[in-house]
Amino acid sequence: MKLLILDRDGTLNRSRDDYVASPEEWEALPGALEAVARLNQGGWRVVLATNQSGLGRGMFDMASLNAIHAKMHRQLAAAGARVEAVFFCPHAPEDACNCRKPAPGLFHQIGERFGLSLPMMPAAGNALRHVQAAAAAGCPTHLLLTGKSEHLRGRVGQAADADLASLLPELPPGTRLHEDLSAFVYWLLAQDDPLPQAAPIPASGT
Repeated sequence: MKLLILDRDGTLNRSRDDYVASPEEWEALPGALEAVARLNQGGWRVVLATNQSGLGRGMFDMASLNAIHAKMHRQLAAAGARVEAVFFCPHAPEDACNCRKPAPGLFHQIGERFGLSLPMMPAAGNALRHVQAAAAAGCPTHLLLTGKSEHLRGRVGQAADADLASLLPELPPGTRLHEDLSAFVYWLLAQDDPLPQAAPIPASGT
């Protein structure tokens, strides 16, 4: 089984300054649903790992979250795509749980559910905390320059390798950067073996 872990807000759908709190506020990013369909066609199963602290903060309830994901699944299906499962952290930051990214708990849950080794599961997302959590769990990591990382477009592309560590000092070493989910999927499906991390971003201070 080939399994890929994606972030949700800012990766699959448009992120907001506050929360995506209702189905009406969930809007797929251009090309994202089709990118998941290409993954599926390429033999990849996809799961989501997402922080949903709006639950813990009382900004929305489980019924709203379920309705959001029902809309997401319908739109994915209409694009010929499928997400196997959504793993989410419902806690507020002050709860000090082990599943709120950048803690790796969600990734360990996914590995246990599917019976797979975490180093065999690439993880891609737009938020630094997503790739930090994935790296802590041992997953190969990919940062998408959308959502929370959209401001890095252009700056990263023009930076020399030696400058990337200073530009992104908290990014886990070995993380690859991609313009968006479609670009990541194009790269992934072109690889004979996507798991080794060629041309990594150097660690800070190296």
